[in-house]
Amino acid sequence: MAMTNYKILLVDDDCDLLEMLLSIFRRAGYTKLLTASSGPEALRAWKEDQPDLIILDVMMPGMDGFSVLKEIRRTSRVPVLMLTARGEAEDRIEGLEIGADDYLPKPFLPRELLLRAGAILSRAYPEQNGLVELAGATVDMANAEVWKNGEKQTLTAKELQLFEKLYQNAGRIVTTGVLCETICGEFWQGYESTLSTHIRHLREKIEENPSKPVSLITVKGLGYRLNLKEVQP
Repeated sequence: MAMTNYKILLVDDDCDLLEMLLSIFRRAGYTKLLTASSGPEALRAWKEDQPDLIILDVMMPGMDGFSVLKEIRRTSRVPVLMLTARGEAEDRIEGLEIGADDYLPKPFLPRELLLRAGAILSRAYPEQNGLVELAGATVDMANAEVWKNGEKQTLTAKELQLFEKLYQNAGRIVTTGVLCETICGEFWQGYESTLSTHIRHLREKIEENPSKPVSLITVKGLGYRLNLKEVQP
């Protein structure tokens, strides 16, 4: 997956700085950019849009970045890079102790921000050149192949896109909207039935019993969750 294909949520209460962040990432080729200007708005965007990386300002009125990060870390390990005007060591330590992946004091150079964001994404989502073990099958993502009961099947492009998105969020719910956008693009409304068809075909390839899935689970009213072999109940 190209680095610029990752979805990034930018959070800052300063409108000018938020526009600057958008400009920095757009110029670098990132196209899936979300914004929020408050803590509650950031949490809504995180829950609804499930970004791959969050750039989070610390100093926001009301609900600050530390409080946002604490709430996120209750259920998610989504990578978070914290921004702050304060560079004191105790602030950096607090953010890292809560679960921040990195910490960048303001003002910062655009290149440094992009390098840090890229490094976090590389660590969090390494190139998938290995095998993914599921309860009833093994998925070779590099070659878009599934091995089940000693037989090989090939994933279609859409099936591979879906599996990659689910794997990036393994153990977490990925909403129907996010998955539809993954395979259909920004204007995905109305493609829910298409998603259901791809999910069914994917289950036929990766599940021992597709009618009783244990790896690719439907979360009613929300979306789907991929369980890896080591976290099977």
